Amino acid sequence: MEGWQIFYATLSAHSAHNMIQIIPAIDIIEGKCVRLTQGDFAQKKEYKGHPADVAKAYEDAGLKRLHVVDLDGARQKRVVNYNVLEKIASQTKLHIDFGGGIQSDEDIRIAFDCGAAQVTGGSVAVKQPDLFEDWLKKFGADKIILGADARNEKIAVSGWEETSQIWIYDFLEEFSEKGVKYTISTDVAKDGLLQGPSFDLYREIGSRLPALHVIASGGVSNLDDIYKLDEMNLYGVIVGKAIYEGKISLEDLQKFA
Repeated sequence: MEGWQIFYATLSAHSAHNMIQIIPAIDIIEGKCVRLTQGDFAQKKEYKGHPADVAKAYEDAGLKRLHVVDLDGARQKRVVNYNVLEKIASQTKLHIDFGGGIQSDEDIRIAFDCGAAQVTGGSVAVKQPDLFEDWLKKFGADKIILGADARNEKIAVSGWEETSQIWIYDFLEEFSEKGVKYTISTDVAKDGLLQGPSFDLYREIGSRLPALHVIASGGVSNLDDIYKLDEMNLYGVIVGKAIYEGKISLEDLQKFA
């Protein structure tokens, strides 16, 4: 086989596999971009630039999606930073998934009215499963993402300040049966440490629930991490601190755009 034939054979084999979706993250406290370490509000690092300007930079780099977390909302159990969401949505064409504090019909209405394309609910699925199921029926599985954040494979809620006794795999299986199509899963122990994602966790979820669109979150520290997750056929990966700290450049991420 000649060199060009090998190249095109490799290219066509790769194109048959859907490339992983890169989803940069913007976490918000008091209207500002921040990152926490392992969900600890005491370990908060603030970054310069209005969230809308940061979002525009992602869009200019060719990225199509954005993960926005209202950390004030997660703590206060209601949507707080909806004006920031509205500004990002009005100034970019990014597909925004929004989470943090969405625990009522009013919260989810605010999120969609302010420009969210998808909404992520985690705590509400644990504490008010019937309400979460109502949203799935009302808005459809393409609009609702199940937040499945875990500490030692047990679901963590309320901005990760509480850990339940619910095993993550049971949680995902139960809601998959109710129609959930997308999940964002963060291993709290890995988040913000830049020491690599929880590959074993995602491998296990993938083997148990192959039809679920899994979005990995937490721990991504370099391009190799993204390539490894891509090889696992995950739907998407959220990248946060690695971008802010310069471990991964926007130019690097353009390869996946």
